Amino acid sequence: QVQLVESGGGLVQPGGSLKLSCTSSTTRVSIFGMGWYRQVPDKEDELVAEITINGDANYAESVKGRFTISRDSAKNSVYLEMNNLEPEDTAAYYCWLHSGWGTPLGEPSQGTQVIVSS
Repeated sequence: QVQLVESGGGLVQPGGSLKLSCTSSTTRVSIFGMGWYRQVPDKEDELVAEITINGDANYAESVKGRFTISRDSAKNSVYLEMNNLEPEDTAAYYCWLHSGWGTPLGEPSQGTQVIVSS
C-alpha cells in the first residue's frame, strides 16, 4: 500500500516562501509522476503542479511563475517550492502519485496546512 507523507507547511507572510516535501517509505516515488494539490473549504480541489517520470512539469495558471515542482530520486522525494506567496495560496496541500498527466494513483497524502497571512 502506498503511503505518502508531506511536510513543510506553516505560516508565512505575503511575499514569503515555503518548500513542501513529499516522500514515501513504501514506494519509489521516482518511478511515478506526482501531483501537488490544494484544498480550500467550499472549493474544488486544485491540481497546482505535476511532474512526470521524465521531469516534465505542468502548473496551474494561478501559480505559474511562482511555484516550482522538482524531484530528487536519491532522496525518494518530490518538492514544491512556493515563492511570492499570496493570501489566496492559503490551503491544505497534499501530494498524490500520478500514472499519467492529471491521473491520480492510489491514495493521496494527509495534507499540510499553508497559511499566508500578515
